[in-house]
Amino acid sequence: MPQPKEMLNQLFRIILQAAMPEGKIAQLLPKTSPKGKTIVLGAGKAAASMAAELERVYPFPIEGMVITRYEHGLDTKFIKIVEASHPVPDSKGQAAAKRLFEYAQSATADDIVIFLASGGASALMSLPREGITLDDKKFITKQLLACGAPIDEMNVVRKHLSAIKGGHLAQVAAPAKVITFAISDVVGDDLSVIGSGATVADPSTFADVKRILKKYNIQLPEAVAQFLASATEQDETPKSLSNTESHLIVTPYDAFKATEQAAQAMGLNVLFLGDSITGEARHVAAMHAGIVRQIKQHETPVAKPALLLTGGETTVTIAAEGGRGGRNTEFLLALAIELNGLDNVYAIACDTDGIDGSEDNAGAIITPDTLTRAAQLGLSGAEYLAKNDAYSLFSELGDLVETGPSRTNINDFRAILIL
Repeated sequence: MPQPKEMLNQLFRIILQAAMPEGKIAQLLPKTSPKGKTIVLGAGKAAASMAAELERVYPFPIEGMVITRYEHGLDTKFIKIVEASHPVPDSKGQAAAKRLFEYAQSATADDIVIFLASGGASALMSLPREGITLDDKKFITKQLLACGAPIDEMNVVRKHLSAIKGGHLAQVAAPAKVITFAISDVVGDDLSVIGSGATVADPSTFADVKRILKKYNIQLPEAVAQFLASATEQDETPKSLSNTESHLIVTPYDAFKATEQAAQAMGLNVLFLGDSITGEARHVAAMHAGIVRQIKQHETPVAKPALLLTGGETTVTIAAEGGRGGRNTEFLLALAIELNGLDNVYAIACDTDGIDGSEDNAGAIITPDTLTRAAQLGLSGAEYLAKNDAYSLFSELGDLVETGPSRTNINDFRAILIL
């Protein structure tokens, strides 16, 4: 059996491979060439790898453009790749989104539009409604990120302030047929939530937007407040689309099941609690710690050597300015404090896009002596957790996991090894 840290890193590499688009698009493509053009559009952290795979397997001429995060691009021949800012949008993303919109508008009944959707598209593809500025959207986005709003609620707001998301892109592409291939990074794999569903009918309403903004006490720029106050039924996102079909090519569940099988082949007894764990990162850590202690002390619900495996997306409510910790490092530091040096317990938590929050790491690893090693350096785990700065502590310990951009995204990967 490999060393614990190498085993955890190996499992992370396995889930990343399972989450890639290679081999998952070809069987779903049209079998005949369209009378007109095949226009490829898309956005998200996996946009470049999906575009490269589509170029590899699509047998007919293609053209188009996709938007991905800075440093997530790849070399492609026919599909232009534009990089922009995430999670807070920028002017480059706005200009690229306008070009996507124009591409869709140009489509005719003889054309096919293929849209490549993955997590991150909401920020990368920012095209505000008339009268709303990019700065207005950035102001709201920053507040939603800081208050710990889950991605589905964030995207309800984003869709209704956007001219391209929430089904609008498919609407303007009509009568062309629109085929969407999506990699899911959201709980429940709801296509209308993945990247804010630019090519998918949207069930949410302006009433939902107002409820969410009130729930988190979001301060609104004047233009946004005026737009929401005057919005009518005609301003709603499209609730049905007749020219679309959609395919989920990668789901978190499928990738986690592949990882579970690999862990079992390593001789581990796996307790997979699902890919839909949500909540405040430190509260989720406390729940995991309770299960770990149960396995450790009573070998139930699985016997040792065991692997506790979970996915989903936690949130962090920022309590202090200047902290660099992402949600996965915050989860791990809270877990280390809860376990308090429990022997033979190791854990990894990483974002599968390779970037935990906005830093340069995917996540980190904890060991039974994490807090002891920190104390030897004069560092208090509790103090770093209080200021949302887990990144800095793990950086000092040399325990960050740094993969660089993975060019996919199925949300968070958490694995706890109990030996």
